[in-house]
Amino acid sequence: MKRLIATILVTALVPGLAVAQDIFIYPSKGQSQKQQDQDRYECHSWAVQQTGFDPSRAAPPSGAAPPPKEATQGGLLRGGARGAAVGAVGGAIAGDAGKGAAIGAASGALIGGFRRRDQRRRQDQEQRNYQQAQAQQQAAAGQQRDGYNRAMAACLEGRGYKVN
Repeated sequence: MKRLIATILVTALVPGLAVAQDIFIYPSKGQSQKQQDQDRYECHSWAVQQTGFDPSRAAPPSGAAPPPKEATQGGLLRGGARGAAVGAVGGAIAGDAGKGAAIGAASGALIGGFRRRDQRRRQDQEQRNYQQAQAQQQAAAGQQRDGYNRAMAACLEGRGYKVN
């Protein structure tokens, strides 16, 4: 009864692994379908043990969500308004509130523009870091999958199959 359950599980789960992993297997010594299923299951178990990678349990690489883009609004206007207010107070003290407000607005807008530019640069750098981490994660997953495929092929070839 245990053997029947194991055969059903092997037939249901493992044959798809060979196709999913881009491994093509040919029974060159006339192995029966039952023998092929058993060999695939045993070789899969051995390959997982050797590599630590199980493609039947591996989730597709998704990683964390990309960093959110923050709105970069109002740098010039907000900075200009603040600068005008500060400039008006300073100009009023010096005797010309209008001139102080104009100078304050210009310098405030300039500072606001610098802040907006810096914020955009930070966001761009965060996006580049995220993309680089995703690429590294995908490369590592590909290496693990390649190692599993090599182990699976070695095992099956040792059991008399042609593997491509």
